[in-house]
Amino acid sequence: MISNTYSYDVLVVGAGHAGTEAAAAAARLGAKVALLTGNLDTVGQMSCNPAIGGVAKGQIVREIDALGGLMGQTIDRTGIQFRLLNSRKGAAMHSPRAQADKKAYQFDIKRQIEENPNIDLRQELVEDLIVETINGNSRIQGVLVRGNARYEAPAVVLTTGTFLQAIMHTGEAKTAGGRAGEGTTSGISQAFERLGFRVERFKTGTPARISSRTIDYSKTEIQPGDSNPQPFSFLTDSLPEPQLPCWITYTNEQVHQLIRSNLHRAPMYTGQIQSSGPRYCPSIEDKVVRFADKDRHQLFLEPEGRHTQEIYVNGISTSLPRDVQDQMFRLIPGLENARIMRYGYAVEYDFCPPDQLTPWLETKQIAGLYFAGQLNGTTGYEEAGAQGLVAGANAALRQKGKTEWVLQRDDAYIGVLVDDLVTCGVDEPYRMFTSRAEYRMMLRQDNADRRLTPIGYQLGLVDQTRYDRFCEKLERIDQAKRAVASLRIGDVTGDKYLKRNEVTWESLLEMFPESLAAFPTEIGLQVEYDTKYAGYVARQHVQVERQMKMMDKKIPLDFDYTTIISLRNEAKQKFSRIRPLNLDQASRISGITPADISLLLAYLENPSLRARSTH
Repeated sequence: MISNTYSYDVLVVGAGHAGTEAAAAAARLGAKVALLTGNLDTVGQMSCNPAIGGVAKGQIVREIDALGGLMGQTIDRTGIQFRLLNSRKGAAMHSPRAQADKKAYQFDIKRQIEENPNIDLRQELVEDLIVETINGNSRIQGVLVRGNARYEAPAVVLTTGTFLQAIMHTGEAKTAGGRAGEGTTSGISQAFERLGFRVERFKTGTPARISSRTIDYSKTEIQPGDSNPQPFSFLTDSLPEPQLPCWITYTNEQVHQLIRSNLHRAPMYTGQIQSSGPRYCPSIEDKVVRFADKDRHQLFLEPEGRHTQEIYVNGISTSLPRDVQDQMFRLIPGLENARIMRYGYAVEYDFCPPDQLTPWLETKQIAGLYFAGQLNGTTGYEEAGAQGLVAGANAALRQKGKTEWVLQRDDAYIGVLVDDLVTCGVDEPYRMFTSRAEYRMMLRQDNADRRLTPIGYQLGLVDQTRYDRFCEKLERIDQAKRAVASLRIGDVTGDKYLKRNEVTWESLLEMFPESLAAFPTEIGLQVEYDTKYAGYVARQHVQVERQMKMMDKKIPLDFDYTTIISLRNEAKQKFSRIRPLNLDQASRISGITPADISLLLAYLENPSLRARSTH
């Protein structure tokens, strides 16, 4: 007998980076949201690396911010070191990254959630999903929580992270839990199996944390932050707080030999762990085996905050036994006397392959049910936050009876991320890279606000204050472009002169201070990047137009691919499973050939072919 029932517009289960962005996005669209988490003390927690951003990930954070999300402003308030990666390369490769004071970041996220009048944050452990099926069509109704209570809503977003039937491994030792010091849950996994979802297992890992006072920094290389740090958020004017340094050290052949001699005790090599892990963030065991020709691997010593001695040793993720971890650190320069505060471990957990989702992250089996974050087979705070924002916004739009919102591949890295997941699925934990974005010349981190803030404003994700400030910035950029175009350098106009590789905004400013000094550096750099990338962007727009023609060729959701007589069985199976919305999405499915697309197009354009094939 259910004794307590609570009703909301949107329920969000899990309060990590995906869950908090999902709840905040739904709330910005006016939905009344319940954010349910098993532990109120871990809202927004950084379970692994105490950092935000990085290559391609920094672009995602800028995009989350441009759509009114939490992550950018939060890292600006709580960051302890800021760096622009790839700054010597072209602007399309620039990626901001910041070390966080991990506890300050977590508390700031929780504060924002608690202060939002449209969000009720509650400590509840979800044990089952409530689903109604009528005439074969299933729809989410809510969730059941431990303690004999029921939460009802027409839209539910699941962001369960690594906690579904999770097992932690350190050497031969195995314990139940999705994060050190926390438990696991099985009810939702059982609900997935009952409801017909495919459920698989992935693995991730984390390195040890060591005490700063036991490190000999004289044997390491210091890595300071940028002298003129750039904020993540469009709304942050400056970063006045003093930055903390990181340090660099290296493994060596002694470390590698120790690892090789203990592989028989490493869970990944004994068969104890059989799940796939992130190929682009391998454990130190994996590095030593896969890159046997390397005599050392770089390690970054990263402070976890301003008020703690804990140092995160980036680059040495491991699930080796505790005694091997102790020996390993004693062989690393600068860490000979280092004391481990938390041992490294690996986590195996359930996830749902994301080809079971629509491009707006709603499940195909159950209307109103959305998945986001590591539940979809991704890795990284940034990827999780982006999915949470998309899922939360669409959950709120569904509740209002509005059309689904989908970002395309030429709109944002977020569009690339979601399309990759739902179209291609995953065979390892997904991580974003610049190489995944075919339109990366257009999708630069510096223009995220110009690409997405108007979209966010139209949806209701961006408030009037941000939008007014954004419009002022656009006007200043236009003014600066007109000022540059009016300049003359010999027989060349200023805008054509700026196209030259060796010419920068700064060099133009030195030549024409009276014309350009009134414009802030941020505005000047936008003019420089727009000018230098104009040709590349024009070519990419041509590619986008071709893509749009394929997108215009819609595929009915109930299309019967088995009626295409000459279509390969593999193509029939993949099309039937993924249910692409249009020809463009169909063409990106892994293993689909141009011949498959040609056949599909013929049947779409000539329904009589389908009619003949069914007789």
